[in-house]
Amino acid sequence: MLTIYKHENGETTLVDAIDPAWLKPDSKVSVWVDLNHPDPEESQILRSVFHFHELAVEDALAALHHPKIESYGDYLYLILHGIDFSAREHEFKTQDVDFFLGERYLVTVHPGVSRSIGKVGEVCVRNARVLGEGPVALMHRIIDTMVDSYRPEIEKLQDRLDQLEKEVFERSRPQLARRILEIKRDVSSLRRVVQPQRDVIGRLARREFPIITETLSYRFRDVYDHLVQLTDESLFFADRITSLLDAHLSTVSNQLNGIMKILTVIATIFMPLTFITGLYGMNVELPHFGLGATAFFWVLLFFMTAVSFGMLIFFRMRRWI
Repeated sequence: MLTIYKHENGETTLVDAIDPAWLKPDSKVSVWVDLNHPDPEESQILRSVFHFHELAVEDALAALHHPKIESYGDYLYLILHGIDFSAREHEFKTQDVDFFLGERYLVTVHPGVSRSIGKVGEVCVRNARVLGEGPVALMHRIIDTMVDSYRPEIEKLQDRLDQLEKEVFERSRPQLARRILEIKRDVSSLRRVVQPQRDVIGRLARREFPIITETLSYRFRDVYDHLVQLTDESLFFADRITSLLDAHLSTVSNQLNGIMKILTVIATIFMPLTFITGLYGMNVELPHFGLGATAFFWVLLFFMTAVSFGMLIFFRMRRWI
């Protein structure tokens, strides 16, 4: 899907095609082109109209990339990540959004539906000032919306961690290890995205590129602060999930030790009983000490019971059980 927004004379409209004159430095027109999962024909606009570098176009149309920023002279190429809301429940996943930023234009490329871009697009049509402030301000608005969408997902991760902590310390089960490792994978995904994304926005906030004015650098600094907070939370989550996994493994190990202790006690108690019953179960004559078969059976039964209780008392005195 190809969507083109044009701002001219204080009005923002949707158009079907781009006039190359709009992209000239002396033009009074601001253009935003959004490509949502473009097909080969739609993607040709990146080469034929904007004449972007072939490597940048290849990256924009390729699979998932880590966040980065590159300067190609008169335009910037950025890769940032937004939340992928099409991912299954209880899974943290992102999709990359590619930005081509010039003096008079902004081009966004993404492999699927982006709620952040959709929200900004709706506002852009209703409020001409959004695109009227220029492509850099528009890109800031999109990035700010993308970063804000991280907060609900972070809170979901925190709720899942709280629930797992409760289960680990109240009724830990071996099956919890899989759920803990799933959250660990999500936290790792968060760290892999947020940290380099923070560095990208930090370069915009420090005005390393002439296209970023001082006023807009303050806006990017605010986004940078949010990403720093997200980075700190991701590190905290990583430490927390590691501690949670260690606590779970210790709890399971302690439960296993308790089970093995009980089984060992049972086996130890039955060892003399097995010896006695095995001895008198042989097909040879053994002394009955002048007792009949029935009386001797009850004597043996009493003796085995006494041995069992004696061993239990001994284990208890030694604090083995």
